[in-house]
Amino acid sequence: MDTASAAPMHPVARQALLAALADGWADPDRLYAAGRRAQQLREAATAAVAQILGVRPDELTFLPSGTAAVHSAVLGGLAGRARAGRTLVHSAIEHSAVLHVAARHGDAAEVGVDRLGRLDLGAWEKAVRAPGVALASLISASHEVGTVQPVAAAAEVCAEAGVPLVVDAAQSLGRSPVPHGWSILTGSARKWGGPAGVGLLVVRKGVRWLSPQPGDDLHRPHAEGALNLPLIIAAAAGLRAVTAEAQAEAVRLGLLVDKIRTTVAATVPDVEIVGDPVGRLPHLVTFSCLYVDGEALLHALDRHGFAVSSGSSCTASTLRPSHVLEAMGVLSHGNVRVSLHRGTTEAEVDRFLAVLPGLVAAIRREAGM
Repeated sequence: MDTASAAPMHPVARQALLAALADGWADPDRLYAAGRRAQQLREAATAAVAQILGVRPDELTFLPSGTAAVHSAVLGGLAGRARAGRTLVHSAIEHSAVLHVAARHGDAAEVGVDRLGRLDLGAWEKAVRAPGVALASLISASHEVGTVQPVAAAAEVCAEAGVPLVVDAAQSLGRSPVPHGWSILTGSARKWGGPAGVGLLVVRKGVRWLSPQPGDDLHRPHAEGALNLPLIIAAAAGLRAVTAEAQAEAVRLGLLVDKIRTTVAATVPDVEIVGDPVGRLPHLVTFSCLYVDGEALLHALDRHGFAVSSGSSCTASTLRPSHVLEAMGVLSHGNVRVSLHRGTTEAEVDRFLAVLPGLVAAIRREAGM
């Protein structure tokens, strides 16, 4: 029940990976038969992903991870717009990969969200229209609470201000279409059921982007060194498979998440279900339990066979409260994020809901609450 960071590999992706290990091992830049075959496979994978995203194949680049894609997107976008300004506008709930770039860049304007985790569009418009803004960044949907962001409206503001928009679509790709209007898009294969080690970077034609890497191609994004072609082929196959299933899975998982939201609120005292109850991703729900240590609850659930996350998904190892929940102004301790996948069954969800109240009560007793 923790697929927001990495989902189990889709069976189609697994089959494609095994086949590609035998057929796509060669250097696709070589002219002999095995190299030409590898080149054909790379081009087919690129074309398949580009078609799903509705972009040109030459706008799409595969990188070693989603984090690498985000770093390249933001740093390259800032470099390409250096003459226009230095300021990076971003939401307060971006993935830590964006926040680290913003902190190192040093000239950033953060835009807040409401209590449901939805972007403050008024503040966004004011920040984007300010002098010296080079780039804006907005996550497509919160990786912490599932709230879908108003990408189309934010993109319209950016277009009017002449500011390119970077959209981190890691949680949305393969689950729902990303609204149009963005300039640069990123994603991560392991989040849609592809293999780890593949990130997506899409730079629209006409968008100024300069490589943040020294001595690299200044006009066309590409990875440093050789990419793992079998992983790319598996990622493309997995994205095609999950996209075909997306509508049916959204309905099925949405009903299970609704059951979790309703049952947890009814059976666990002093609990807050966070995030937009309607405008959200179908597979993800987060709740916070007062007087409960999140890590203690995580370990208790793990002992009962349930894998969930607690704290910030991108900073859980630091034991810091989630920056997303803090930005929303909701309870930031004792929180649990549940994210379901195509293999999750209703019986598993029912068992989780049956076990959870007793574990919360036990932890509270041990804490003297």
